[in-house]
Amino acid sequence: MPTTIEYPSKVQTVITTFEMTPGTCQDLLDELTEAYEVFISKQPGFVSAGLHVNDAQTRIANYSQWNRREDFQAMLRSPEMRERNRRINGLCRAFEPVMYEVTSTF
Repeated sequence: MPTTIEYPSKVQTVITTFEMTPGTCQDLLDELTEAYEVFISKQPGFVSAGLHVNDAQTRIANYSQWNRREDFQAMLRSPEMRERNRRINGLCRAFEPVMYEVTSTF
């Protein structure tokens, strides 16, 4: 399902930003892509996601949508995702998932 941003929203939005060096950008992007293709997109409550890379290849922004906040939290707590997050953490300086509510669209 394609990502749709609308207000009012029926889904939970999570935006995660990753900071890394240009030398690890592609490795991190590969790791994230594989995580979505193989695991995350198959989890209950997953709706859609997108990955965005800045021109300098020092940041990746990830936009994901979930049916419920609890669905996202359950995915994060799973043993497989905990292991994946350890690998992801090794490829970047920092990453932070934050849940947001859509307040308006234009």
